[in-house]
Amino acid sequence: MKSLFLTYISEQMLMKRYAKRTVESYLYWIKAFINYNGQVHPKLCHDQDVERFLTYLVTQQNVAPKTQALALNALVFMYREILKKPLTLTLNFNKSTAQPKLPVVLTTQEISMLLQAVASRHALACKLMYGSGLRLMETVRLRVQDIDFDYLSVMIWQSKGGKHRRVTLAKELVTPLKQQISAAKLYYEQDIRNAYYHGVYLPNALTRKYPSAAKSFGWHYLFPSSRLSNKPQTEYLSRHHIDETSLRKAVQKAAKDTNIAKRVTCHTLRHSFATHLLQRGADIRTVQEQLGHTDIRTTQIYTHVIEHGANGVRSPLSDLI
Repeated sequence: MKSLFLTYISEQMLMKRYAKRTVESYLYWIKAFINYNGQVHPKLCHDQDVERFLTYLVTQQNVAPKTQALALNALVFMYREILKKPLTLTLNFNKSTAQPKLPVVLTTQEISMLLQAVASRHALACKLMYGSGLRLMETVRLRVQDIDFDYLSVMIWQSKGGKHRRVTLAKELVTPLKQQISAAKLYYEQDIRNAYYHGVYLPNALTRKYPSAAKSFGWHYLFPSSRLSNKPQTEYLSRHHIDETSLRKAVQKAAKDTNIAKRVTCHTLRHSFATHLLQRGADIRTVQEQLGHTDIRTTQIYTHVIEHGANGVRSPLSDLI
C-alpha cells in the first residue's frame, strides 16, 4: 500500500512547483530515512535521528558529498515544510569527504566521431550540449522561444541553483534548429485542435500570470515528446519534452559504436565544451559564465586538463629522452 504520508509530501511539493525530479529524489531519501529508523514516523524523530542517518550514509554506504547533501535537503524540507518542526542549524554528523571525480574530456576528433555516430533524431540535442555547454536537462527543457537567432544565443532559465544565463549558439546549428522548430510546430498545430489539450507545462505561477501562455507556441518544448500525456493530478492532456533517458542511451551507443575507450556520458559533452573553449584562448571568467558556475573554482578544474601534466609540471623523465 502506498504511504499516505509520502503521497501528501509529493502533493505539497507539486503545489509548490518543485520539479518532478526533485520530488522523486526527496521522496527517495525521506523513505530511506523512515526505513533506517525501523518504520517509525518522522514526527517521532528529530535532530539526533537525522544525525545518525546522515552519518550512516557516509560510514556504511560511502555516499558522495552531493548525495549526502541531497538527503539532508530532503529531510530539512520535510521537517520545516511538512511537519513544522525545523531541524537545528547545528546538526552534528560525519560529513562525506569523498573527492569529486575529474572530468572526462574528449578530443575534438573524438567529439566529431561521436556526433556523426549519434542517431539522427538525437543529433541536434547532442550538438547543443557540446556546442553550447548545456546540461542534459537544460537541453530537453528548452522552449522554442529560448533560441535567439538574432544574437546567436540560447537562453537558459531556472537552471541549477535557480540561475538564468545566456550561452553561445553555433551558427552551424541555425538551419537544423529552424527545421526542428518547424517539426515542433506540426505537433503544436495538431494538439491545439484537440479539445482535451490543455497546453504545455509552465513553471511557477506563470499559468495564473499569463493564462494564454500555455497554448502559445513559443512556450512549447523545442524537443517535444512523440505522444501526449496527462498533466499531473488532472485529466487534461499535455505534451512534455523528450525523455532524457533516450539521449543518454544515444550518447552511450555512439561512444560504443566509435570505440571510444573513455567513459562517455551526456555531461562529457559539457566538459569537452569547457575544455575546448579554454584551449582556444577563452578566459576562465567567460567559461564560468557560459557554464553557469557560481564559484570559479568549479570552472578551474578544466585548466588541469589542458595543461601539460598535473598543474603544468614537466616530468623529469622528459629531460632524459
